[in-house]
Amino acid sequence: MEARIVVLPGDGIGPEVVAAALAVLPAVAARYGHTFETEEHLIGGGAIDACGTALPDETRRACLQADAVLLGAVGGPQWDDPAAPVRPEQGLLAIRQAMGLFANLRPVRPHPDLLAASPLRPERLQGVDLLVVRELTGGIYFGTPRERRTVNGEIQAVDTLVYSQSEIRRVSHVAFQAARQRRGKVTSVDKANVLESSRLWRQTVNEVAAEYPGVVLEHVLVDAAAMHLLTRPASFDVIVTENMFGDILTDEASVLAGSMGNLPSASLGETRNRHGFPRGLYEPIHGSAPDIAGRGIANPIGTILSLALLLRHSLGLEGEARAVEAAVAQTLAAGYRTADLAANGQKPLNTQEIEAVIVSHLG
Repeated sequence: MEARIVVLPGDGIGPEVVAAALAVLPAVAARYGHTFETEEHLIGGGAIDACGTALPDETRRACLQADAVLLGAVGGPQWDDPAAPVRPEQGLLAIRQAMGLFANLRPVRPHPDLLAASPLRPERLQGVDLLVVRELTGGIYFGTPRERRTVNGEIQAVDTLVYSQSEIRRVSHVAFQAARQRRGKVTSVDKANVLESSRLWRQTVNEVAAEYPGVVLEHVLVDAAAMHLLTRPASFDVIVTENMFGDILTDEASVLAGSMGNLPSASLGETRNRHGFPRGLYEPIHGSAPDIAGRGIANPIGTILSLALLLRHSLGLEGEARAVEAAVAQTLAAGYRTADLAANGQKPLNTQEIEAVIVSHLG
């Protein structure tokens, strides 16, 4: 396999965790005889500082020509002015839209040796293995109009939540196809008791479900889903939901795995790369964590597992993906921890140290 991977380190701890994932890549190449070419580009706050835009044209072009994209994180306090016309997050939304990445896959499978790292009781975490399929290019994050206006002498802000049947249908197919390969259950999360967009969502998911007679479908309101994620998380198999609900629920679900730093994600669309696989974007679910940026203590596991998803979905390298995931699991089983996972009195490893242990398991 020869593959070209565009790397977008981004802001905050993004460059640190991406560097750890890139240290894993040569070990995979050496073990399996592949050639991986990487090229780095700007996005987010760093791109604003250098180019005046959160997604430079050069970055966009490179991503559209790559076999896959690996992203760190964007944002930071220096770009947080709500009145600023350009913000780092605009780059993230724009690259998702440019690449047509409508389905975000976020697997949550707590490692058995990390159950104590979660605030939930260990018995609540037994058997948790779920996949959230989040619609990524529609909903309130992309709807128009999006504006501030003056009404009756005061400022009013407007964001528009809009979904079409085709948007709901295509992400629903992703969820049902995934459920076929798992335990055969889809939970669709909406707010159909209040929102018209959710009523269309529920109707459309029901229509898609008819094409998958072997998959069980349930509908859960988003507030109930938030509660069930903490009270009975093992009852979920595949969750499919709209953009903002998915954003919030997956951050909540990160506590099941002990740390947001542990969780990867894959953003996929219909466009294929030169190898015939989806040209995806892969990133940990955490943000830029400016409070620890530059200290060398960030947890790179979510980014390394995102690299595993890249190998699986965009390059078709299932065995290699499993090897990376096994290396992470072996590292955790051996008791190695970063600061966000270490128990009281346990000496944590820094980013480069745990990266080195993971790489050693691939040697």
